[in-house]
Amino acid sequence: MTAPASSRTLRVRLTDSRISRLGYWWATAVGFTWGFLWSTGPVTVRNGLVVFTGMPKWTYGRGGSCVGGCYLTGSNDGDRVLGHEAVHQAQWRKYGMLLPVLYLIAGRDPLRNGFEIEAGLEAGGYLRATPRRGRASSTP
Repeated sequence: MTAPASSRTLRVRLTDSRISRLGYWWATAVGFTWGFLWSTGPVTVRNGLVVFTGMPKWTYGRGGSCVGGCYLTGSNDGDRVLGHEAVHQAQWRKYGMLLPVLYLIAGRDPLRNGFEIEAGLEAGGYLRATPRRGRASSTP
């Protein structure tokens, strides 16, 4: 026996779902188009990201911007920062087009923004790397 139409519940899952993946692919298409239009440097695939370099400074935020599966930057494309951006890519997959709204709500201060904290503040260039202390030297 089925429930009457008036008592049926439609559940829509917005994160880690087909809807969020559709948003991720939409954002990737937008990022790819933007990068294709403005990139003057090499375009590579690294850490699973399409990396557009040589972008004019006004076309991206801070040191670079991750839009879906694309990373847009002038020249900030070292391995460490790309590891940081790969976390943002995973966030795009999880949240889809909710990510820009949630990121805005989290605030522009990277030290308080949970998305930046999760991606790694040092790798993102927001904090200086702390020197690691090795074993004491045996030389006087």
